[in-house]
Amino acid sequence: MSDPRLERMARTIVGYSLALKPGDLLRIEAAALAQPLILAAAAEAIRAGAHVITRISLDGIGETFLRHASDEQLAYVAESEKVETETVTARLAIGGGWNNRSLSGISPDRLALQRKARAALAERMMQRRLKGELRWCITQYPTNASAQDAEMSLVEYEDFVFSACFADRPDPIAEWRNLSAMQAGLVERLGRVRRLRIEARDTELELSVEGRRWVNSDGKANFPSGEVFSAPVENSVNGRIRFEFPAVYSGRMVTGITLEFRDGRVSSARAESGEDFLKAMIATDAGAAALGEVAFGTNAGIQRFTRNILFDEKIGGTMHFALGNAYPECGGANKSAIHWDLIKDLRTEGRVFADGELIYEHGRFKDERSRGRVA
Repeated sequence: MSDPRLERMARTIVGYSLALKPGDLLRIEAAALAQPLILAAAAEAIRAGAHVITRISLDGIGETFLRHASDEQLAYVAESEKVETETVTARLAIGGGWNNRSLSGISPDRLALQRKARAALAERMMQRRLKGELRWCITQYPTNASAQDAEMSLVEYEDFVFSACFADRPDPIAEWRNLSAMQAGLVERLGRVRRLRIEARDTELELSVEGRRWVNSDGKANFPSGEVFSAPVENSVNGRIRFEFPAVYSGRMVTGITLEFRDGRVSSARAESGEDFLKAMIATDAGAAALGEVAFGTNAGIQRFTRNILFDEKIGGTMHFALGNAYPECGGANKSAIHWDLIKDLRTEGRVFADGELIYEHGRFKDERSRGRVA
């Protein structure tokens, strides 16, 4: 018997997140292990009148390629991918594979080379999205590998995923619209801010967001979501910040990260484990040493750290900062082949000042009217 929560999840993605309509061309990208959600989403999309193509990966194929490919093969981008980048009108990427650490033994240099080769495709998709030509959604199918990362049983992890997506509610779309309205108030408020200062244990960081736009991430491009984000002025970031949560990127985990910034660039990078990988990623290109994003996580339904950034960056009461590429809709100009989100927990200790005024303390905005599901 099909899980009704899965059906509601697929229906919400197709009808709300992607808003598919007759004639849309949807590409679904997923591991074969996510077959139940692939089929449910495809059925909903077909009923909506969309055309559906699938790109399904097999266990180990990514690792096999990265281990054996030459530099020329790593840099190769197939013409078919370029064509699809120009023609699809909707893209659904479903996370959930067999082994979330399958790339842990791959050299950072090889990962960086492949990422650089595909940067132009990512840039083109972003351009089409900004023009309204492309909608995309990233989501997660519950698997044993992800449940183990989250230190949960599979049943417990399924409950967590469906709850974070509001798929355990009778009307998930209404829930997402309520969260969107709450976050709209935060976006309006933060849009008037020129400078932010973050104070917490081992952290004193200042940055400017003057002239930048805050974006309401309300369950469309990310599903689930629950964040408001912007882009720091590129040369404005100064100070020190320590990230309590481990940071996962390309299957590699780095713990105890401390970064120091001077005039917008990382001047010192340390980690309790994985420091070599951290420094290699920061050296990917010129933009990798700068922050491309600053954000507040607002989803009070997500409180547990799961080692999956789709959920972790939305934890209510946290902020996250991304090294690398900025989202152009925020007005950010930083360009990089990487975008690595790092999470700062402010729930038990931490304050944020906006233009000198305390606006956020212990994971909550000070203005009750803006709180909603914030914490």
